[in-house]
Amino acid sequence: MKLLRVGTAGRERPALLDPDGTLRDLSGLVADIDGTLLADEDALGRIRSAAAAGDLPALDATGLRTGPPLTRIGKIVCIGLNYHDHARETGAEPPAEPVIFLKAPDTVVGPDDTVLIPRGSVKTDWEVELAVVIGRTARYLESAEEGLAHVAGYAVAHDVSEREFQTERGGTWDKGKNCETFNPLGPWLVTADEVPDPQNLSLRLWVNGELKQDGTTAEQIFPVGEVVRYVSRFMTLYPGDVVNTGTPAGVAMGRPDPKPYLRAGDVVELEVTGLGRQRQVLAPA
Repeated sequence: MKLLRVGTAGRERPALLDPDGTLRDLSGLVADIDGTLLADEDALGRIRSAAAAGDLPALDATGLRTGPPLTRIGKIVCIGLNYHDHARETGAEPPAEPVIFLKAPDTVVGPDDTVLIPRGSVKTDWEVELAVVIGRTARYLESAEEGLAHVAGYAVAHDVSEREFQTERGGTWDKGKNCETFNPLGPWLVTADEVPDPQNLSLRLWVNGELKQDGTTAEQIFPVGEVVRYVSRFMTLYPGDVVNTGTPAGVAMGRPDPKPYLRAGDVVELEVTGLGRQRQVLAPA
């Protein structure tokens, strides 16, 4: 299923995109799309049954904003340097273990919402990523297979980053990762049954129409199941938590000087195979 949330910011309603592209209203079946829903197999079954029976009312998508496909996110766990090609372009050694940092849930915006360039920023960068949404409580998992079994679905994430804040201002990476609007998510949460192999997905990103990133999850150093297993050894993952699994090569930071960092007015578009497409216009904070 392709689950999404539509409407003005803070007043989105749950919806489903059916196979013929029609938007269907879920508000008569569920209150919202969150961890509680994703952990409830009976509720998900009712959605599937209603969709198959044609019982879900259609919504007019004209002029309707698409919000983040998930609300009440507990935490966003991010994996740094998780692609062989990205490590090479930045001159970094591939990590022996996953590099973990956190993004605050309030960085999440809709897939087509405005992204704000922070005040004083000179190195705002792009990163297309595969986001993993947790559907079952994961703690001390023993195998990558168990890790995959705890995934409810997948989405497109844009891990916007300010590189000067991240690497030149002391402390941890968090200062360059948690500026407002720095995690567009969606358009859809695609349930795991529609993504048989998360290591066979293409990721692409364009800036002002120019292709900047063109990668594949086959390049991940630590695949999705292993990432979930590993993270569960250090923190408990709950239904509705999100894991951003890293970005492939092609970021501004990895390019020759002068590096083409983002500026107000730039347009970024990005997509992951089968998970939809985002488009953001950059504006000053």
